Amino acid sequence: MFSIRMRASKISSKCKIQSVKLENRNTEYRIPNTEHISGAEGIYEEPEIRKACESYIKRALTHSRGEPDEIVITIEKIRQKPKKIPLLPVTTLKCASPEEAIKIITQKLESLGISKKAIDNGFVVLNSKKTMRGASLILAKSGRYVEPDRERGVRLSRMGIKKSTEKNLSQKLSRKKINIIAAKEALILASKAASWPDIVAEVCISDNPDYTTGYIASKGFGYLRIPSIKRKGEMHGGRIFFIEEAADISGLISYLERKPVIII
Repeated sequence: MFSIRMRASKISSKCKIQSVKLENRNTEYRIPNTEHISGAEGIYEEPEIRKACESYIKRALTHSRGEPDEIVITIEKIRQKPKKIPLLPVTTLKCASPEEAIKIITQKLESLGISKKAIDNGFVVLNSKKTMRGASLILAKSGRYVEPDRERGVRLSRMGIKKSTEKNLSQKLSRKKINIIAAKEALILASKAASWPDIVAEVCISDNPDYTTGYIASKGFGYLRIPSIKRKGEMHGGRIFFIEEAADISGLISYLERKPVIII
């Protein structure tokens, strides 16, 4: 089995300025900033590699966030035995506006014991015009950000779904008229995250300006789709994990980024 990952980006007009001291004098380097366009990944059998790569490249070239300057495809052989975990149950909530979505999310998070400060800090990330490449980690009580890199965040990786489970999921989503790639991929990701004991809840808003359905997920109430979580055309978005105050941060990051998982 192989992990296939795609990341598409474009070079921003703004540059980072990095100062380095050389021979007793400071020298400044201008480093181009990159803007995230799209990403995708999955775990595949060897005969599926070509088809998966073609699909990911097409997605990168036709994304509504714009044309990328760079598309990186990584193909990595899975050498660990994947962990098998269940798919979260899916429910679609009634929501007519972003304002209503905020109330729903706040109520759900408070029911899990997440503090107001942590919730407020979460919305700062979700509503920021500068989207983080990965997810933000926020302590559920103190509200402190604990991801090691505030620009990169934590990237969930190395996850796939059993073929029969994917077929059943597609049929279920089709009956509800939501059989789209974004919904399936988000559900796979949320299921992996919820399986880690220190993760209390996840909230996600897509940075795709055409996709206005977000979600909140936890091992307790499953995967809750929230329509109208933002208005069409808005570019902001992000992913938040609210975690236990005494969480093993390094263990959590290692699991999310490195441990292969198959949804059954």
